[in-house]
Amino acid sequence: MSDTEHKLIGTLKQQLAEKTIGRRDFLRFATLLGLGAPAAYEFANRIDGGIAPAAYADDLPKGGIIRIAQRVPKLDNPHTFSWIYDSNCVRQVCGYLTRTGADNITRPDLASSWEVSDDLKTWTFHMNPKATWHKGGAFTAEHAAWNIKHCLDPAVGSSVIGLMKGYMLKDVDTGKLDDKGAKVMTTELWDANAIEVKDPSTLVLHLQEPQVAVPEHFFHYPFLMLDPAENGVFAMGSNGTGSFEMTVLEVGRKCEFKRIADRPGQVDELHFVDLGDNPSAVAAALASKQVDGIFQGNIEQYDIYKGMAHTDIHSIVTAQTAVARMRSDSKPFDNPAVRKAVRLATDCEKTLQIAHKGVGSAAEHHHVAPVHPDYFKLPPMPRDVEGAKKLLADAGFKDGIDIEINCKPDPSWEQAAVEAMAEQWKEAGIRAKINVLPSNKFWEVWETVPFGFTEWTHRPLGFMVLALAYRTGVPWNESAYSNKEFDDLLTKAEGTVDVKARSEILGKLEKIMQEDGPIAQPLWRSVFAAYDKRVKGFNIHPTLYIFGEDLAIEKA
Repeated sequence: MSDTEHKLIGTLKQQLAEKTIGRRDFLRFATLLGLGAPAAYEFANRIDGGIAPAAYADDLPKGGIIRIAQRVPKLDNPHTFSWIYDSNCVRQVCGYLTRTGADNITRPDLASSWEVSDDLKTWTFHMNPKATWHKGGAFTAEHAAWNIKHCLDPAVGSSVIGLMKGYMLKDVDTGKLDDKGAKVMTTELWDANAIEVKDPSTLVLHLQEPQVAVPEHFFHYPFLMLDPAENGVFAMGSNGTGSFEMTVLEVGRKCEFKRIADRPGQVDELHFVDLGDNPSAVAAALASKQVDGIFQGNIEQYDIYKGMAHTDIHSIVTAQTAVARMRSDSKPFDNPAVRKAVRLATDCEKTLQIAHKGVGSAAEHHHVAPVHPDYFKLPPMPRDVEGAKKLLADAGFKDGIDIEINCKPDPSWEQAAVEAMAEQWKEAGIRAKINVLPSNKFWEVWETVPFGFTEWTHRPLGFMVLALAYRTGVPWNESAYSNKEFDDLLTKAEGTVDVKARSEILGKLEKIMQEDGPIAQPLWRSVFAAYDKRVKGFNIHPTLYIFGEDLAIEKA
Protein backbone atom coordinates (compact mmCIF):
# COMPACT_ATOMS: atom_id res chain seq x y z
CA MET A 1 0.00 0.00 0.00
CA SER A 2 3.03 2.24 0.35
CA ASP A 3 5.58 3.12 -2.32
CA THR A 4 8.34 2.88 0.29
CA GLU A 5 8.67 -0.51 1.97
CA HIS A 6 9.05 -0.37 5.75
CA LYS A 7 12.50 -1.59 6.83
CA LEU A 8 11.00 -4.24 9.10
CA ILE A 9 9.25 -5.90 6.15
CA GLY A 10 12.68 -7.01 4.98
CA THR A 11 13.22 -8.64 8.36
CA LEU A 12 9.85 -10.39 8.11
CA LYS A 13 10.70 -11.66 4.62
CA GLN A 14 13.99 -13.05 5.90
CA GLN A 15 12.27 -14.71 8.86
CA LEU A 16 9.69 -16.31 6.56
CA ALA A 17 12.43 -17.57 4.22
CA GLU A 18 14.34 -18.99 7.19
CA LYS A 19 11.07 -20.45 8.57
CA THR A 20 11.49 -18.73 11.93
CA ILE A 21 7.96 -17.38 11.43
CA GLY A 22 5.05 -18.94 9.60
CA ARG A 23 3.12 -17.78 6.56
CA ARG A 24 0.18 -16.53 8.65
CA ASP A 25 2.38 -14.34 10.85
CA PHE A 26 4.27 -12.95 7.87
CA LEU A 27 1.06 -11.97 6.08
CA ARG A 28 -0.48 -10.41 9.18
CA PHE A 29 2.47 -8.23 10.16
CA ALA A 30 3.65 -7.32 6.66
CA THR A 31 0.19 -5.93 5.87
CA LEU A 32 0.03 -4.10 9.20
CA LEU A 33 3.27 -2.36 8.26
CA GLY A 34 1.76 -1.12 5.00
CA LEU A 35 2.58 -3.85 2.47
CA GLY A 36 -0.49 -4.48 0.32
CA ALA A 37 -2.14 -7.88 0.76
CA PRO A 38 -1.58 -8.91 -2.90
CA ALA A 39 2.15 -8.17 -2.65
CA ALA A 40 2.37 -9.95 0.71
CA TYR A 41 0.65 -13.06 -0.69
CA GLU A 42 2.83 -12.96 -3.81
CA PHE A 43 6.01 -13.04 -1.74
CA ALA A 44 4.68 -15.73 0.60
CA ASN A 45 3.67 -17.86 -2.40
CA ARG A 46 7.20 -17.62 -3.83
CA ILE A 47 8.57 -18.92 -0.53
CA ASP A 48 6.14 -21.70 0.34
CA GLY A 49 4.04 -22.24 -2.78
CA GLY A 50 0.82 -21.29 -1.00
CA ILE A 51 -2.30 -20.06 -2.71
CA ALA A 52 -3.70 -16.58 -2.28
CA PRO A 53 -7.39 -16.25 -1.38
CA ALA A 54 -9.71 -16.42 -4.35
CA ALA A 55 -10.94 -13.12 -5.71
CA TYR A 56 -14.46 -12.20 -4.69
CA ALA A 57 -16.96 -13.77 -7.09
CA ASP A 58 -19.04 -11.33 -9.15
CA ASP A 59 -21.62 -13.89 -10.25
CA LEU A 60 -23.62 -14.20 -7.03
CA PRO A 61 -27.42 -14.10 -7.26
CA LYS A 62 -29.00 -10.67 -6.93
CA GLY A 63 -31.96 -9.52 -4.88
CA GLY A 64 -33.98 -11.08 -2.10
CA ILE A 65 -34.01 -10.87 1.69
CA ILE A 66 -31.72 -12.67 4.14
CA ARG A 67 -32.99 -13.22 7.70
CA ILE A 68 -30.47 -14.01 10.43
CA ALA A 69 -31.31 -15.06 14.00
CA GLN A 70 -29.37 -12.74 16.31
CA ARG A 71 -30.07 -10.69 19.43
CA VAL A 72 -31.07 -7.07 18.78
CA PRO A 73 -29.93 -4.80 21.64
CA LYS A 74 -29.99 -1.02 21.93
CA LEU A 75 -27.90 0.63 19.22
CA ASP A 76 -27.83 4.25 20.33
CA ASN A 77 -24.18 4.63 21.38
CA PRO A 78 -21.93 2.59 19.03
CA HIS A 79 -18.58 3.72 20.45
CA THR A 80 -19.50 2.07 23.76
CA PHE A 81 -20.73 -1.24 22.34
CA SER A 82 -19.68 -4.19 24.49
CA TRP A 83 -20.67 -7.14 22.33
CA ILE A 84 -20.88 -8.27 18.72
CA TYR A 85 -24.66 -8.25 18.23
CA ASP A 86 -24.95 -4.48 18.23
CA SER A 87 -21.96 -3.90 15.99
CA ASN A 88 -23.29 -6.44 13.48
CA CYS A 89 -26.34 -4.21 13.15
CA VAL A 90 -24.61 -0.84 12.85
CA ARG A 91 -21.84 -2.32 10.68
CA GLN A 92 -24.34 -2.55 7.84
CA VAL A 93 -24.69 1.25 7.88
CA CYS A 94 -21.31 2.55 9.08
CA GLY A 95 -17.82 1.50 8.08
CA TYR A 96 -14.38 1.18 9.66
CA LEU A 97 -11.04 2.60 8.63
CA THR A 98 -9.70 -0.92 8.13
CA ARG A 99 -11.07 -4.47 7.92
CA THR A 100 -9.49 -7.60 9.37
CA GLY A 101 -10.78 -10.58 7.41
CA ALA A 102 -11.54 -14.13 8.39
CA ASP A 103 -7.91 -14.91 7.49
CA ASN A 104 -6.75 -12.39 10.15
CA ILE A 105 -5.21 -10.18 7.46
CA THR A 106 -5.97 -6.45 7.88
CA ARG A 107 -6.85 -4.61 4.69
CA PRO A 108 -7.89 -1.05 3.75
CA ASP A 109 -11.51 0.05 4.02
CA LEU A 110 -12.38 3.74 4.59
CA ALA A 111 -8.62 4.25 4.72
CA SER A 112 -7.25 3.23 1.33
CA SER A 113 -3.63 2.81 2.46
CA TRP A 114 -1.17 3.61 5.22
CA GLU A 115 2.51 3.75 6.01
CA VAL A 116 4.44 3.80 9.26
CA SER A 117 7.78 5.29 10.26
CA ASP A 118 10.75 3.05 11.02
CA ASP A 119 10.31 3.58 14.76
CA LEU A 120 6.57 2.62 14.59
CA LYS A 121 5.59 5.95 16.14
CA THR A 122 4.24 7.90 13.14
CA TRP A 123 1.33 6.34 11.25
CA THR A 124 -0.03 8.03 8.11
CA PHE A 125 -3.45 6.96 6.84
CA HIS A 126 -4.85 8.00 3.46
CA MET A 127 -8.62 8.18 3.13
CA ASN A 128 -10.35 6.20 0.40
CA PRO A 129 -11.36 8.68 -2.34
CA LYS A 130 -14.37 6.46 -3.17
CA ALA A 131 -15.77 6.58 0.37
CA THR A 132 -18.85 8.79 0.60
CA TRP A 133 -21.66 9.41 3.08
CA HIS A 134 -25.23 8.35 2.30
CA LYS A 135 -26.38 11.96 2.63
CA GLY A 136 -23.64 13.26 0.33
CA GLY A 137 -20.01 14.33 0.66
CA ALA A 138 -16.72 12.53 0.94
CA PHE A 139 -15.48 10.73 4.03
CA THR A 140 -12.48 12.81 5.12
CA ALA A 141 -9.57 12.77 7.52
CA GLU A 142 -11.47 15.29 9.64
CA HIS A 143 -14.28 12.76 10.08
CA ALA A 144 -11.80 10.05 11.06
CA ALA A 145 -10.06 12.36 13.54
CA TRP A 146 -13.38 13.26 15.19
CA ASN A 147 -14.25 9.60 15.69
CA ILE A 148 -10.85 8.80 17.19
CA LYS A 149 -11.07 11.73 19.59
CA HIS A 150 -14.62 10.79 20.55
CA CYS A 151 -13.59 7.21 21.34
CA LEU A 152 -10.63 8.44 23.39
CA ASP A 153 -12.73 10.90 25.40
CA PRO A 154 -12.93 9.34 28.90
CA ALA A 155 -16.42 10.81 29.31
CA VAL A 156 -17.64 8.56 26.47
CA GLY A 157 -16.37 5.36 28.08
CA SER A 158 -15.28 3.53 24.93
CA SER A 159 -13.22 0.36 25.22
CA VAL A 160 -11.00 1.81 22.46
CA ILE A 161 -9.15 3.49 25.34
CA GLY A 162 -7.93 0.05 26.41
CA LEU A 163 -6.25 -0.50 23.05
CA MET A 164 -4.82 2.98 22.57
CA LYS A 165 -4.04 4.17 26.08
CA GLY A 166 -0.44 2.93 25.97
CA TYR A 167 0.48 4.99 22.92
CA MET A 168 -2.10 7.79 22.57
CA LEU A 169 -3.03 8.85 26.11
CA LYS A 170 -1.50 9.99 29.37
CA ASP A 171 -2.88 9.82 32.91
CA VAL A 172 -4.01 13.12 34.44
CA ASP A 173 -4.82 13.88 38.06
CA THR A 174 -8.34 15.37 38.34
CA GLY A 175 -7.52 16.90 41.72
CA LYS A 176 -10.31 14.85 43.31
CA LEU A 177 -10.21 11.99 45.80
CA ASP A 178 -12.42 8.91 45.86
CA ASP A 179 -14.20 7.60 48.98
CA LYS A 180 -11.01 5.81 50.02
CA GLY A 181 -8.89 8.95 49.75
CA ALA A 182 -7.12 7.88 46.56
CA LYS A 183 -6.51 10.28 43.68
CA VAL A 184 -9.14 10.18 40.92
CA MET A 185 -7.32 9.97 37.60
CA THR A 186 -8.47 10.49 34.05
CA THR A 187 -6.80 10.42 30.63
CA GLU A 188 -6.14 12.85 27.81
CA LEU A 189 -4.14 12.87 24.58
CA TRP A 190 -0.45 12.62 25.38
CA ASP A 191 0.27 15.51 22.99
CA ALA A 192 -1.94 18.21 21.47
CA ASN A 193 -0.75 17.15 17.99
CA ALA A 194 -1.17 13.41 18.56
CA ILE A 195 -4.00 13.35 15.99
CA GLU A 196 -3.07 15.49 12.98
CA VAL A 197 -5.29 16.19 9.99
CA LYS A 198 -2.63 16.93 7.41
CA ASP A 199 -5.18 17.57 4.65
CA PRO A 200 -8.73 16.34 3.91
CA SER A 201 -7.44 12.97 2.71
CA THR A 202 -4.50 12.43 5.09
CA LEU A 203 -4.55 11.59 8.79
CA VAL A 204 -1.35 11.29 10.81
CA LEU A 205 -1.10 9.73 14.27
CA HIS A 206 1.91 10.70 16.38
CA LEU A 207 2.42 8.03 19.05
CA GLN A 208 4.26 8.36 22.34
CA GLU A 209 5.26 4.67 22.21
CA PRO A 210 5.88 2.28 19.29
CA GLN A 211 2.83 0.24 18.29
CA VAL A 212 2.59 -2.47 15.65
CA ALA A 213 -1.18 -3.06 15.64
CA VAL A 214 -2.75 0.36 14.93
CA PRO A 215 -4.56 -0.85 11.75
CA GLU A 216 -6.02 -3.82 13.66
CA HIS A 217 -7.13 -1.51 16.47
CA PHE A 218 -9.14 0.47 13.93
CA PHE A 219 -11.25 -2.64 13.32
CA HIS A 220 -12.12 -3.10 17.00
CA TYR A 221 -15.88 -3.50 16.70
CA PRO A 222 -16.96 -0.31 18.57
CA PHE A 223 -14.59 1.77 16.40
CA LEU A 224 -17.25 2.52 13.78
CA MET A 225 -16.86 5.72 11.79
CA LEU A 226 -19.94 7.77 12.67
CA ASP A 227 -21.11 11.05 11.14
CA PRO A 228 -19.69 13.74 13.48
CA ALA A 229 -22.84 15.81 12.93
CA GLU A 230 -24.78 13.16 14.89
CA ASN A 231 -22.47 13.53 17.92
CA GLY A 232 -21.92 9.80 18.47
CA VAL A 233 -25.61 8.86 18.56
CA PHE A 234 -27.01 6.20 16.21
CA ALA A 235 -30.73 5.99 15.40
CA MET A 236 -33.19 5.41 12.59
CA GLY A 237 -32.09 7.44 9.60
CA SER A 238 -28.50 7.84 10.79
CA ASN A 239 -25.95 8.70 8.16
CA GLY A 240 -23.26 6.20 7.18
CA THR A 241 -20.79 5.09 4.54
CA GLY A 242 -21.92 1.46 4.22
CA SER A 243 -24.20 -0.37 1.82
CA PHE A 244 -27.40 -0.29 3.88
CA GLU A 245 -29.77 2.05 5.65
CA MET A 246 -31.70 0.96 8.74
CA THR A 247 -35.45 0.87 8.15
CA VAL A 248 -36.78 -0.95 11.25
CA LEU A 249 -35.49 -1.15 14.82
CA GLU A 250 -37.43 -2.89 17.58
CA VAL A 251 -35.07 -3.71 20.45
CA GLY A 252 -35.45 -7.33 21.52
CA ARG A 253 -37.44 -8.19 18.36
CA LYS A 254 -35.92 -7.23 15.03
CA CYS A 255 -33.70 -4.88 13.07
CA GLU A 256 -34.04 -4.47 9.30
CA PHE A 257 -31.84 -2.91 6.63
CA LYS A 258 -32.40 -1.96 3.01
CA ARG A 259 -29.49 -1.82 0.57
CA ILE A 260 -28.87 1.51 -1.09
CA ALA A 261 -29.13 1.00 -4.84
CA ASP A 262 -25.70 2.29 -5.86
CA ARG A 263 -23.78 0.64 -3.00
CA PRO A 264 -21.93 -2.71 -3.07
CA GLY A 265 -23.94 -5.84 -2.38
CA GLN A 266 -26.39 -8.37 -3.75
CA VAL A 267 -29.42 -8.66 -1.46
CA ASP A 268 -32.21 -6.11 -1.31
CA GLU A 269 -32.64 -6.38 2.46
CA LEU A 270 -30.97 -7.86 5.52
CA HIS A 271 -33.02 -8.66 8.64
CA PHE A 272 -31.83 -9.62 12.14
CA VAL A 273 -34.49 -11.51 14.11
CA ASP A 274 -34.23 -11.66 17.91
CA LEU A 275 -35.43 -15.05 19.22
CA GLY A 276 -34.34 -14.57 22.82
CA ASP A 277 -32.12 -16.68 25.05
CA ASN A 278 -33.60 -20.07 24.11
CA PRO A 279 -31.20 -21.91 21.75
CA SER A 280 -33.91 -24.43 20.87
CA ALA A 281 -36.07 -21.62 19.47
CA VAL A 282 -33.17 -20.52 17.25
CA ALA A 283 -32.62 -24.06 15.95
CA ALA A 284 -36.36 -24.51 15.33
CA ALA A 285 -36.52 -21.25 13.36
CA LEU A 286 -33.73 -22.39 11.03
CA ALA A 287 -35.23 -25.88 10.71
CA SER A 288 -38.60 -24.41 9.70
CA LYS A 289 -36.95 -21.87 7.37
CA GLN A 290 -38.27 -18.89 9.30
CA VAL A 291 -34.67 -17.64 9.19
CA ASP A 292 -31.91 -18.26 6.68
CA GLY A 293 -29.01 -18.32 9.12
CA ILE A 294 -27.93 -17.97 12.73
CA PHE A 295 -25.40 -15.66 14.31
CA GLN A 296 -23.87 -18.45 16.40
CA GLY A 297 -24.77 -22.06 17.08
CA ASN A 298 -25.06 -23.45 20.58
CA ILE A 299 -22.79 -26.45 21.07
CA GLU A 300 -25.66 -28.48 22.56
CA GLN A 301 -27.59 -28.13 19.29
CA TYR A 302 -24.66 -29.03 17.01
CA ASP A 303 -26.06 -32.44 16.06
CA ILE A 304 -29.45 -30.87 15.38
CA TYR A 305 -27.95 -28.41 12.92
CA LYS A 306 -25.82 -31.14 11.38
CA GLY A 307 -28.99 -33.12 10.73
CA MET A 308 -30.70 -30.30 8.79
CA ALA A 309 -30.39 -31.31 5.13
CA HIS A 310 -30.98 -27.78 3.85
CA THR A 311 -28.17 -26.12 5.87
CA ASP A 312 -24.39 -25.79 5.81
CA ILE A 313 -22.37 -25.61 9.03
CA HIS A 314 -19.49 -23.10 9.07
CA SER A 315 -16.95 -23.53 11.88
CA ILE A 316 -13.65 -21.94 12.86
CA VAL A 317 -10.99 -22.26 15.56
CA THR A 318 -10.82 -19.03 17.55
CA ALA A 319 -9.68 -17.24 20.69
CA GLN A 320 -13.30 -17.10 21.86
CA THR A 321 -13.58 -17.80 25.58
CA ALA A 322 -15.19 -16.80 28.86
CA VAL A 323 -13.49 -16.06 32.16
CA ALA A 324 -14.52 -16.34 35.80
CA ARG A 325 -13.58 -12.77 36.63
CA MET A 326 -12.88 -11.60 40.19
CA ARG A 327 -12.87 -7.88 41.00
CA SER A 328 -9.57 -7.15 42.72
CA ASP A 329 -11.13 -4.24 44.61
CA SER A 330 -13.83 -6.42 46.24
CA LYS A 331 -13.40 -8.82 49.16
CA PRO A 332 -12.30 -11.58 49.25
CA PHE A 333 -10.86 -11.17 45.74
CA ASP A 334 -8.66 -8.25 46.75
CA ASN A 335 -6.33 -10.95 48.08
CA PRO A 336 -4.19 -12.44 45.25
CA ALA A 337 -3.99 -15.73 47.17
CA VAL A 338 -7.78 -16.14 46.97
CA ARG A 339 -7.74 -15.47 43.23
CA LYS A 340 -5.01 -18.04 42.66
CA ALA A 341 -6.84 -20.56 44.86
CA VAL A 342 -9.85 -20.32 42.53
CA ARG A 343 -7.56 -21.04 39.59
CA LEU A 344 -5.91 -24.01 41.28
CA ALA A 345 -9.29 -25.47 42.21
CA THR A 346 -10.48 -25.38 38.56
CA ASP A 347 -10.22 -28.47 36.35
CA CYS A 348 -9.99 -26.86 32.90
CA GLU A 349 -9.99 -30.05 30.83
CA LYS A 350 -12.98 -31.48 32.67
CA THR A 351 -14.88 -28.19 32.31
CA LEU A 352 -14.16 -28.19 28.57
CA GLN A 353 -15.60 -31.70 28.24
CA ILE A 354 -18.69 -30.98 30.34
CA ALA A 355 -19.57 -27.52 29.09
CA HIS A 356 -18.39 -27.54 25.47
CA LYS A 357 -18.30 -31.24 24.56
CA GLY A 358 -14.51 -31.02 24.22
CA VAL A 359 -14.82 -28.77 21.14
CA GLY A 360 -11.91 -26.41 21.68
CA SER A 361 -9.01 -26.66 24.11
CA ALA A 362 -8.36 -26.29 27.82
CA ALA A 363 -7.18 -22.81 28.80
CA GLU A 364 -4.34 -21.84 31.14
CA HIS A 365 -5.77 -18.91 33.16
CA HIS A 366 -3.94 -16.11 31.30
CA HIS A 367 -6.20 -15.17 28.35
CA VAL A 368 -3.61 -15.62 25.60
CA ALA A 369 -4.69 -18.33 23.15
CA PRO A 370 -2.60 -20.93 21.30
CA VAL A 371 -3.98 -19.47 18.03
CA HIS A 372 -2.35 -16.12 18.80
CA PRO A 373 1.01 -15.62 17.03
CA ASP A 374 2.53 -14.20 20.23
CA TYR A 375 1.37 -17.06 22.50
CA PHE A 376 4.10 -18.42 24.77
CA LYS A 377 3.83 -22.02 25.96
CA LEU A 378 4.31 -22.07 29.73
CA PRO A 379 4.74 -25.21 31.83
CA PRO A 380 1.33 -26.72 32.66
CA MET A 381 -0.66 -25.21 35.54
CA PRO A 382 -2.48 -28.35 36.73
CA ARG A 383 -5.37 -28.47 39.15
CA ASP A 384 -4.11 -28.53 42.75
CA VAL A 385 -6.89 -28.77 45.33
CA GLU A 386 -4.52 -29.06 48.28
CA GLY A 387 -2.54 -26.08 47.04
CA ALA A 388 -5.77 -24.09 46.80
CA LYS A 389 -6.73 -25.04 50.37
CA LYS A 390 -3.32 -23.94 51.65
CA LEU A 391 -3.54 -20.58 49.87
CA LEU A 392 -6.96 -19.96 51.42
CA ALA A 393 -5.74 -20.94 54.88
CA ASP A 394 -2.68 -18.68 54.57
CA ALA A 395 -5.03 -15.86 53.54
CA GLY A 396 -7.09 -16.34 56.72
CA PHE A 397 -9.81 -18.61 55.32
CA LYS A 398 -8.96 -21.96 56.91
CA ASP A 399 -12.65 -22.94 56.79
CA GLY A 400 -13.02 -21.92 53.16
CA ILE A 401 -15.03 -19.06 51.65
CA ASP A 402 -18.60 -18.38 50.55
CA ILE A 403 -18.94 -16.42 47.30
CA GLU A 404 -21.50 -15.70 44.57
CA ILE A 405 -20.83 -15.91 40.85
CA ASN A 406 -23.05 -14.23 38.25
CA CYS A 407 -23.58 -15.65 34.77
CA LYS A 408 -26.10 -15.71 31.92
CA PRO A 409 -28.01 -18.57 30.26
CA ASP A 410 -27.22 -17.73 26.63
CA PRO A 411 -25.25 -19.45 25.24
CA SER A 412 -26.07 -22.35 27.52
CA TRP A 413 -22.50 -23.63 27.72
CA GLU A 414 -21.63 -20.68 29.96
CA GLN A 415 -24.03 -21.74 32.72
CA ALA A 416 -22.86 -25.35 32.29
CA ALA A 417 -19.24 -24.23 32.72
CA VAL A 418 -20.05 -22.26 35.87
CA GLU A 419 -21.95 -25.20 37.35
CA ALA A 420 -19.04 -27.54 36.57
CA MET A 421 -16.47 -25.20 38.14
CA ALA A 422 -18.62 -24.59 41.23
CA GLU A 423 -18.67 -28.34 41.88
CA GLN A 424 -14.89 -28.48 41.49
CA TRP A 425 -14.34 -25.50 43.80
CA LYS A 426 -16.27 -27.22 46.62
CA GLU A 427 -13.39 -29.66 47.09
CA ALA A 428 -11.12 -26.74 48.01
CA GLY A 429 -13.66 -25.16 50.37
CA ILE A 430 -14.81 -22.56 47.86
CA ARG A 431 -18.60 -22.55 48.16
CA ALA A 432 -20.10 -20.65 45.22
CA LYS A 433 -23.73 -19.65 44.89
CA ILE A 434 -24.70 -19.30 41.22
CA ASN A 435 -26.84 -16.32 40.18
CA VAL A 436 -28.15 -16.77 36.61
CA LEU A 437 -29.30 -13.46 35.11
CA PRO A 438 -31.16 -12.90 31.83
CA SER A 439 -28.62 -11.89 29.21
CA ASN A 440 -29.85 -8.31 28.94
CA LYS A 441 -29.63 -7.91 32.73
CA PHE A 442 -26.19 -9.51 32.89
CA TRP A 443 -24.77 -7.02 30.38
CA GLU A 444 -26.01 -4.20 32.59
CA VAL A 445 -23.89 -5.37 35.54
CA TRP A 446 -21.04 -7.37 33.97
CA GLU A 447 -18.43 -4.76 34.89
CA THR A 448 -19.54 -4.20 38.49
CA VAL A 449 -20.45 -7.53 40.13
CA PRO A 450 -17.65 -8.85 42.39
CA PHE A 451 -17.57 -12.22 40.61
CA GLY A 452 -18.92 -12.91 37.12
CA PHE A 453 -18.46 -15.26 34.18
CA THR A 454 -17.87 -13.02 31.17
CA GLU A 455 -17.72 -14.06 27.54
CA TRP A 456 -14.84 -12.54 25.56
CA THR A 457 -14.65 -12.69 21.80
CA HIS A 458 -11.70 -13.41 19.53
CA ARG A 459 -8.89 -10.88 19.03
CA PRO A 460 -6.20 -11.48 16.37
CA LEU A 461 -3.27 -10.70 18.70
CA GLY A 462 -2.70 -11.83 22.28
CA PHE A 463 -1.77 -8.43 23.64
CA MET A 464 -4.97 -6.85 22.30
CA VAL A 465 -7.27 -8.63 24.74
CA LEU A 466 -4.81 -8.07 27.60
CA ALA A 467 -4.90 -4.34 26.83
CA LEU A 468 -8.69 -4.26 26.66
CA ALA A 469 -9.35 -6.26 29.82
CA TYR A 470 -6.46 -5.88 32.27
CA ARG A 471 -4.60 -2.61 31.63
CA THR A 472 -4.94 -0.25 34.59
CA GLY A 473 -7.92 2.08 34.44
CA VAL A 474 -9.35 1.21 31.02
CA PRO A 475 -13.15 1.02 30.51
CA TRP A 476 -13.36 -2.77 30.02
CA ASN A 477 -11.12 -3.61 32.98
CA GLU A 478 -14.05 -5.36 34.65
CA SER A 479 -11.76 -6.86 37.31
CA ALA A 480 -10.32 -3.47 38.40
CA TYR A 481 -6.93 -5.15 37.98
CA SER A 482 -3.86 -2.94 38.32
CA ASN A 483 -0.26 -4.12 38.10
CA LYS A 484 2.50 -1.72 37.01
CA GLU A 485 4.87 -4.49 35.90
CA PHE A 486 2.06 -5.93 33.78
CA ASP A 487 1.26 -2.52 32.22
CA ASP A 488 4.91 -1.82 31.41
CA LEU A 489 5.44 -5.23 29.80
CA LEU A 490 2.22 -4.83 27.84
CA THR A 491 3.37 -1.50 26.38
CA LYS A 492 6.70 -3.09 25.47
CA ALA A 493 4.94 -6.00 23.73
CA GLU A 494 2.76 -3.63 21.71
CA GLY A 495 5.84 -2.02 20.14
CA THR A 496 7.69 -5.26 19.36
CA VAL A 497 7.34 -6.51 15.77
CA ASP A 498 9.58 -9.58 16.04
CA VAL A 499 7.17 -12.42 16.84
CA LYS A 500 9.65 -14.47 18.86
CA ALA A 501 10.76 -11.50 20.97
CA ARG A 502 7.16 -10.45 21.56
CA SER A 503 6.19 -14.00 22.49
CA GLU A 504 8.83 -13.99 25.23
CA ILE A 505 7.32 -10.78 26.63
CA LEU A 506 3.86 -12.35 26.45
CA GLY A 507 5.23 -15.30 28.42
CA LYS A 508 6.05 -12.94 31.28
CA LEU A 509 2.56 -11.42 31.07
CA GLU A 510 1.00 -14.88 31.07
CA LYS A 511 2.95 -15.82 34.19
CA ILE A 512 1.81 -12.65 35.99
CA MET A 513 -1.78 -13.56 35.13
CA GLN A 514 -1.36 -17.08 36.52
CA GLU A 515 0.25 -15.91 39.76
CA ASP A 516 -1.48 -12.59 40.43
CA GLY A 517 -4.21 -12.13 37.83
CA PRO A 518 -7.96 -11.71 38.34
CA ILE A 519 -9.39 -14.64 36.34
CA ALA A 520 -9.91 -18.36 36.27
CA GLN A 521 -10.21 -19.34 32.61
CA PRO A 522 -11.41 -22.85 31.81
CA LEU A 523 -11.45 -23.13 28.02
CA TRP A 524 -10.95 -21.88 24.49
CA ARG A 525 -13.71 -22.80 22.09
CA SER A 526 -14.31 -23.38 18.42
CA VAL A 527 -17.44 -21.65 17.13
CA PHE A 528 -19.92 -22.41 14.37
CA ALA A 529 -22.84 -20.88 12.52
CA ALA A 530 -25.43 -22.58 10.32
CA TYR A 531 -26.92 -21.12 7.13
CA ASP A 532 -29.41 -22.28 4.56
CA LYS A 533 -27.62 -23.67 1.50
CA ARG A 534 -29.30 -20.94 -0.57
CA VAL A 535 -27.19 -18.31 1.22
CA LYS A 536 -24.01 -17.56 -0.72
CA GLY A 537 -20.95 -15.46 0.06
CA PHE A 538 -20.91 -16.21 3.79
CA ASN A 539 -17.45 -16.76 5.28
CA ILE A 540 -17.43 -17.25 9.05
CA HIS A 541 -15.33 -14.66 10.83
CA PRO A 542 -13.49 -15.66 14.04
CA THR A 543 -15.17 -12.72 15.78
CA LEU A 544 -18.57 -13.65 14.27
CA TYR A 545 -18.82 -10.40 12.32
CA ILE A 546 -21.48 -10.32 9.60
CA PHE A 547 -20.99 -8.29 6.40
CA GLY A 548 -24.30 -7.86 4.59
CA GLU A 549 -22.67 -6.58 1.40
CA ASP A 550 -20.93 -9.96 0.94
CA LEU A 551 -24.11 -12.05 1.21
CA ALA A 552 -26.48 -13.31 -1.47
CA ILE A 553 -29.41 -15.70 -1.55
CA GLU A 554 -30.78 -17.94 -4.28
CA LYS A 555 -34.49 -17.84 -4.98
CA ALA A 556 -36.50 -20.58 -3.29
